[in-house]
Amino acid sequence: MDKPLLIVESPTKIKTIKKYIGKNYNVAATVGHIKDLPPKELGIDIDNNFKPKYINIKGKSKVIQSLKKAANDTNTIYLAPDPDREGEAIAFHAADILKKKGRQFVRILFHELTKKGITDALNNPLQLNYNKFEAQQTRRILDRLVGYQISPLLWRRVQGGLSAGRVQSVAVRIICDRERAIRAFEPEEYWTVTADLQADAPPVFSAALTKKNGKKIKISNKNQVDEILNDLKPADFIVDEIKKKTIKKNPFPPFTTSKLQQDSINRLRFSAKKTMVVAQQLYEGIEIGTKGPEGLITYMRTDSTRIAAEAAFGAMELIKERFGSAYALDKPRFFKNKNKAQDAHEAIRPASVDNTPEKVKPYLTPDQFRLYDLIWKRFVASQMAQALVDQNTILIKAAEYTFSLGGTSVKFPGFMALYKVSEGARADKKDKNGKNGKKQTLPDLDPGMKLEKKKIIPLQHFTKPPPRFSEASLVKELEEKGIGRPSTYASILSTIRDKGYVDLVKRYFIPNELGFIVNDLLVSSFPDILDTAFTADMENRLDNIENGTKKALDVLNEFYSSFKEKLESAQKNMLSVKGVGIKTGIKCPLCGRPLNIKMGKNGHFIACTGYPDCTFSSNYTRDEKGRIKVSETKTDNKKIKDCVKCGKPMVKKEGRFGEFLACTGYPECKYTESLNGGGQAKETGIKCPVENCSGMIMEKKSRRGKTFFGCSKYPECTFASWDKPINQKCPECGSTYLIEKETKKDGRFLKCPEKGCKYKIKV
Repeated sequence: MDKPLLIVESPTKIKTIKKYIGKNYNVAATVGHIKDLPPKELGIDIDNNFKPKYINIKGKSKVIQSLKKAANDTNTIYLAPDPDREGEAIAFHAADILKKKGRQFVRILFHELTKKGITDALNNPLQLNYNKFEAQQTRRILDRLVGYQISPLLWRRVQGGLSAGRVQSVAVRIICDRERAIRAFEPEEYWTVTADLQADAPPVFSAALTKKNGKKIKISNKNQVDEILNDLKPADFIVDEIKKKTIKKNPFPPFTTSKLQQDSINRLRFSAKKTMVVAQQLYEGIEIGTKGPEGLITYMRTDSTRIAAEAAFGAMELIKERFGSAYALDKPRFFKNKNKAQDAHEAIRPASVDNTPEKVKPYLTPDQFRLYDLIWKRFVASQMAQALVDQNTILIKAAEYTFSLGGTSVKFPGFMALYKVSEGARADKKDKNGKNGKKQTLPDLDPGMKLEKKKIIPLQHFTKPPPRFSEASLVKELEEKGIGRPSTYASILSTIRDKGYVDLVKRYFIPNELGFIVNDLLVSSFPDILDTAFTADMENRLDNIENGTKKALDVLNEFYSSFKEKLESAQKNMLSVKGVGIKTGIKCPLCGRPLNIKMGKNGHFIACTGYPDCTFSSNYTRDEKGRIKVSETKTDNKKIKDCVKCGKPMVKKEGRFGEFLACTGYPECKYTESLNGGGQAKETGIKCPVENCSGMIMEKKSRRGKTFFGCSKYPECTFASWDKPINQKCPECGSTYLIEKETKKDGRFLKCPEKGCKYKIKV
């Protein structure tokens, strides 16, 4: 009889696992999901209890055949995809493909890819977890119902190619709401007053005015400042009170997924996506010299701060050896979880504290080392003694006013000897003046001491608007509001950028015009779907399906009954930006009629509502308050020639890919002609990939001189790409061409343009 087959999710794990069990098991990988809903149809039988229609994923036929071949005649198959909902779905689909009379399927969970982790998992086999699979499947059905039924509305009302997502759209709304709060913000004037003082000897130090007659003071204008300065002219500055106290600081818990992403973004300047990619590498196994591959961290998708007692004791021993007994605890420190429903995994920690960062550094890439160093230190610090910090506050009286200054000093560093709060971690935490706190040396003072007044400094300030979201602060916001789950944050942040709704400018998210337009249409038509509380509640319902307290069908029925009504209403009533457009409140400079924002295949613009009598249209920008400013006109309103389809005049316009001619008979006649052709286009010899199109891909220049590639049949075919096409067929999915790309990390390489195909080869 054949050896048992052990199936994992990622092929990079195979070598690590074979190191420990290779003689007794065959090991194969699914390479991610092998079944999914069909890409070109809804794939959900709504009238039949939302039954999903699963098909084998395109391009996975070879993987499926290799799994069947590896299974051969074995009677036992161990299903070991990742220990989360997605992994459970992969396990169920693998079992479905490989089912056979007399064959037994066993679920095992690898929380760490070490000898102990693998052995423990094999010695504690489980049944497939149907509730967990149901939770994943319900999430997938919900996402499909929303995405595949709202997106076509956006195609018809805004422009083709747009998409809506159950969670991604809420993230875009959070960013749009913040931007609108910034635009609506009206700064308020306020003043601060500080005194430069000195005791009997230097140094000079600064104290801030905080109270008048024992009450907190608020200074709103120059008149109040002048009054205060007059009061202080004759006043003596006397030390009134010195407060000293010692604060105990506890270490942070070991990392959850979201906290790892936030710290990695702030301290290492990694993106959320990069953080998860590198963490996956550390989990799946690194070649450690002659020892071979070894998993260095526990599973990296978790909400839990729970740790194994054995790991805690190991950290305590290391702390005693490296730092001394003063830094060690008498017993392990354990942390309470906020969300018990997702407590299946430990926190993210080193698989073995004996693999110190210095010890494994020679075997890691710089990025791997920096992330591992962060994870290792955070975990070990969690088992170290408290830090003791002395906090001193000095109160100084001057007439009826109170000035204060304070400072801290570390009495005993404790865990901070290993893991400090970095400046990067405080990057988004500034005072109301937008400045980081100023540090100064505290003088030796005693109550009753008279101080020399050197200078009184009044400063005018204005309140600042709320900050835009960085990747770190957006992850924190999603976590606090319960939107999505830690394992999805990285993909949410990537998706909202890839879909073209927001831009990342100097590390901060800014919604663009398309993002605002789509967000406003969705909020007005689907208020529940775009509501953060509703979305968070849905995440809790998915958790309840996983823990068995809620039925999947009940959740789906409750959701769809309301969603269907909103969908039917939106199909009739959603505003068409293509047609009517969005009001701007601005009048046409040619005829005085209102201008509206409209969307065309070349992007958004403003146009006169008096069309076709008035053909004025223009590009536009917005100022810091969101007010529209008309820029250069896109239309010169001068007839170039007659339309070959309807005979009406054609005028010159500008679009995303340069100048083109458009029929003034629009929208009845949509005929256009590109002006990018003659002399500016070069043949590539590659057939246009759009189905039923007979055009060829041409190299063209945009109006700003940037090279792009588009179909020779434009405007009938709107295929366009910034990536250079290469006349080579994809060996994995059969795409008729590849694209050439270049990055600092990978250099120049070719990859398949088809979504879902991961073929890539270095040039």
